[in-house]
Amino acid sequence: HVQLVESGGGSVQAGGSLRLSCAFSGYIYSTYTMGWFRQAPGKEREGVATLGSDGKTTYANFAKGRFTISKDDEKKILYLQMNNLKPEDTANYICAAVPNFLGPALAPSVMDFWGQGTQVTVS
Repeated sequence: HVQLVESGGGSVQAGGSLRLSCAFSGYIYSTYTMGWFRQAPGKEREGVATLGSDGKTTYANFAKGRFTISKDDEKKILYLQMNNLKPEDTANYICAAVPNFLGPALAPSVMDFWGQGTQVTVS
């Protein structure tokens, strides 16, 4: 049973920073690809950044240069550091995972397991 629990969201002014955390438990091993996705009201869910089992990272164009994904396997936490936030980054940010997947994983359909998300509001 896989569990993903996000935290760290909040309200911030444009130009500010936030660090999101996703605590994972259950049968998530180093062979899993994990990632962050987001969904704004009335919009489709979209990929933000993923971290493959091979350590390779993939970022959406809007995240490049501003967001950084990382993982602490000992603490079992996936992070998303977000800098220079913009109002258009306002969304529910959701952690996800999929086992044994190689390659870019920004498409939501790739992921098997999802958290509930944490809200980020940028004004």
